[in-house]
Amino acid sequence: VGFIHGVMNTDNVAVSGQTIDYGPCAFLDTYDPAKVFSSIDASGRYAFGNQARVATWNLARLAEALLPLIHAVQETAIAEAEAVLRGFAPQFEADHLQHMRAKLGLSTALPEDGALIAGLLETMAAGQADFTLTFRALSRPAGPDGAPPADLAALFADPKLLAVWYARYQDRLRRDPASPEARERAMQGVNPRVIPRNHRIEAVIRAALAGDLSPFHELVTVLSTPYADTPDAGKPGQDIYAAPPAAGEHVLQTFCGT
Repeated sequence: VGFIHGVMNTDNVAVSGQTIDYGPCAFLDTYDPAKVFSSIDASGRYAFGNQARVATWNLARLAEALLPLIHAVQETAIAEAEAVLRGFAPQFEADHLQHMRAKLGLSTALPEDGALIAGLLETMAAGQADFTLTFRALSRPAGPDGAPPADLAALFADPKLLAVWYARYQDRLRRDPASPEARERAMQGVNPRVIPRNHRIEAVIRAALAGDLSPFHELVTVLSTPYADTPDAGKPGQDIYAAPPAAGEHVLQTFCGT
């Protein structure tokens, strides 16, 4: 869902694998793997696309702390810890690939799926497409000529870039056994319509500081059903909680106090 923890260091990752302490966290608007919001992350260490690598690094630090408990001989303990650590990246990549297949409505696995997904992300980055809205719009049926649906194409600065990838995607869907109706339902169950948009959080904070908690309660209500469509969904100017930030609404930094 495009979540960036912001400060995913060792003391903010539980042994259970969950991240904690979401002070400077944020969500992607336009897709950018190098995106950073946290004011204390000047180097981009915890950028969106670096989070898996940071998790590996954190696990290595945990292993270092546990070495005396693994084996009395340090060299043996290191070898055993490294053997376990080597298994993390392949497992993460396999799980991530499966989640991304689900976001694309793929009910089966084919060897070329990884390249298809990477191609989409590259196209989204080049086209400055909104992360959440792109995946939601991908659940819509293609046009009569197999072209991307209009609301999807409109998300890309250059729709021609999308058209090339979309043709590959349609070819892949033709080799998937799921029906279009089942695929759309499945995709809308894993690709949220709304997320806690950074500019909406900012608006809630400002209103609360002014003594008005009603925007907070309204946002909480909307986020309680993030996958559900509303009567106003898709209508320009109406579905404000799903809409990306307008000019002047972009949140550039987040802070531990957020």
